[in-house]
Amino acid sequence: MKTYKYLLFALATLTFASCFQDESTDATNPIAEITIDESNLLKVYNISKNDSLIITPVVHQANKELPLSYAWEIDQEIVSVEKVFRYKGDVLGTFNGRLIVSNEDGKAFYTFTLNVNSPYEYGIMVLSKDADSRPHIAFMQEPLEEGGVKNFYDENCLEKNNEDQFFASTPTDIIQTTGTLILACQGSDDDPDDVASIYLLNEKTFVLENFIESKEYKDFKPTKLLTPQGSYDGSAYPVISADGKMYSLPTYNAVLQPSHTLTSTYAQAGFAIGGATYNDIVVWDNEVNALVCVYNGYGPYYCGEKYLLQRDSLLADEYYKKNFSKLSGLCTLTPIHRTSEQEKYSRLQFIAIVKGALATQKVIMGSFFWEAVTGSYGKYNVLDNGGFTKAAAKSYSVINENTPCVANATYETMLFADGNVVKKWYYFNSDYLDKAVDLLQVGSEDAIITSFDISADHMRTYVSFYEPNQEGKNGSVWVFDTNSGEVLEQYNNVCYQPVKVMYKRK
Repeated sequence: MKTYKYLLFALATLTFASCFQDESTDATNPIAEITIDESNLLKVYNISKNDSLIITPVVHQANKELPLSYAWEIDQEIVSVEKVFRYKGDVLGTFNGRLIVSNEDGKAFYTFTLNVNSPYEYGIMVLSKDADSRPHIAFMQEPLEEGGVKNFYDENCLEKNNEDQFFASTPTDIIQTTGTLILACQGSDDDPDDVASIYLLNEKTFVLENFIESKEYKDFKPTKLLTPQGSYDGSAYPVISADGKMYSLPTYNAVLQPSHTLTSTYAQAGFAIGGATYNDIVVWDNEVNALVCVYNGYGPYYCGEKYLLQRDSLLADEYYKKNFSKLSGLCTLTPIHRTSEQEKYSRLQFIAIVKGALATQKVIMGSFFWEAVTGSYGKYNVLDNGGFTKAAAKSYSVINENTPCVANATYETMLFADGNVVKKWYYFNSDYLDKAVDLLQVGSEDAIITSFDISADHMRTYVSFYEPNQEGKNGSVWVFDTNSGEVLEQYNNVCYQPVKVMYKRK
């Protein structure tokens, strides 16, 4: 009887087993395999801050259709479960993205990289003032993708990124330093709340980070910022006021004070350069009509035969007596731009055009005025490329300290503005300024050029101008070939009266 029961149990087990099927492999119930079509997807996406990324994936299932679920991850955090991915890039940076598509049979994956870039990463920037002298910044971001369209999509960067912030009127200068844009505004004498101010903006977002009001110094009207692009954090740099006095602006805090070293009055022209190892600041002392250099925060040193010449010994210096003592003022100080390759082999030079008793003169100087004499300890030569030479007749007055100028070492030319005409002058030649050739005319006959900048390779020059007889956004920016004058790009009516155009670097 016992044996019979065991036989019955075994037969039942075999019968049950014969009725069970592995449906996972049977053709009657195949796996719904997921495939994400990557032909219309990218491995790297670039968007600007506050813009949205939209990705619409195409998903296929083999054999049968099952319900699908979606999970979009950014840096391993699920940020969306919708099929269509919509993501606002409100934080700058590079992020790892992943899409996970699932059904009851399995999963499929797609990975990508998302770059949220500054909308003001690099491109043409122009500071302008409207009919009420209010400051505006327009910006043309270089296209992030090859073949992208170039345009000034943001013509009101200050307002857009600082909605509740009041900015003083009458902007005069803007420069880019390490991580910061510094904006100078003179304010208005007719409004007690509209006082001269200097603003520190984040260079990636244009958001105001700090500002300085000059309520303590009633005569302070900033005209030119002399902070080098490669400025040292923690250092103080000069700011020229409209009355020619010099003030000191530290880059690390919002404190403004009269300069303790540059105590004379100075022309409304000068420049500052700097890098990892040094910085030079060159200005013109109006009281003694001489060039002045501040090197790495030391000085001021006056251009003369003696090394590191101080002002109190200037009048007795033979070089000063020969070249400066009879001058009546400055026309321009124009730095000669160098490419990165040229910077490896030479120190910066500049062109000084000065007013003499009988003629306008020029001299090409080294930014630090002196170089050591090889083999002679303690002896120095003045870097003046042969001294002062005649540049124009005394009556020729096209160039003054406010004339827009830009010079480059590649073509050895200086471009300067004459109304709506860009003039080209070979500064090493003996030709006088009145022999400068007409390189380009911009806008109408009434147009007025306000500023220049030049590309890092010197191939392209940027010029800003405005039409005084037009209302509203009457300012434009053109890009032209530095040597030939051929117009390469035109951006018309993208700003108000331009104060300064510059190519903002990354």
